[in-house]
Amino acid sequence: MSKILIVEDEEAIAELEKDYLELNDFEVTIENNGDTGLAAALSEDFNLVILDLMLPGIDGFEICKRIREEKNVPILMVSAKKDDIDKIRGLGLGADDYLTKPFSPSELVARVKAHMSRYERLVGSHSKDNDIIEIRGIRIDKTARRVFIDGEEKTFTTKEFDLLTFLAENPNHVFTKEEIFREIWDMDSIGDIATVTVHIKKIREKIETDTSKPQYIETIWGVGYRFKL
Repeated sequence: MSKILIVEDEEAIAELEKDYLELNDFEVTIENNGDTGLAAALSEDFNLVILDLMLPGIDGFEICKRIREEKNVPILMVSAKKDDIDKIRGLGLGADDYLTKPFSPSELVARVKAHMSRYERLVGSHSKDNDIIEIRGIRIDKTARRVFIDGEEKTFTTKEFDLLTFLAENPNHVFTKEEIFREIWDMDSIGDIATVTVHIKKIREKIETDTSKPQYIETIWGVGYRFKL
């Protein structure tokens, strides 16, 4: 049974989320403050973390950052804060998704299932020979989920790796932000275009020598992005 950690200080909300997730056969643990939430996330093996931003003790941003330093587990941020800057910051720290309160429990469950299904599909495959993509100094080991730039290994979050791999597997093809969101996040992209933009920015910081003149991921203004051969 897949295990989910909910870090949420509003107990009524946490219990409602837990009830719906347990009805869908997930095992759920709740932590009501940032300190115990971080400790649980780092010490136990969860398949996904649902993380509130405003918490007593350590806030959700710091927890996300600390988790990402050690684990690639999917992180779903939830918050009553609707400002785009908070969403961009959360995604920039490595969160895989961002839900604004209030949201329906069924939407939460749907997003949890989508993220877990994709993550398990990508990390659960086993083959005798590693599946490798090599393009102009970039080496992507799809089997081991590792990326090397000119021989130096770089750390990528789950979604950053998925997005880089998707673009590299489809070189010279221009994808709109909506197409990228549907492919990588398996969800409707309306209102979430910033998610793609933030992830492209983070990837460029890791693979490009000069992010102002990208040599790999090119912006096609008014359309989207393409990976150049």
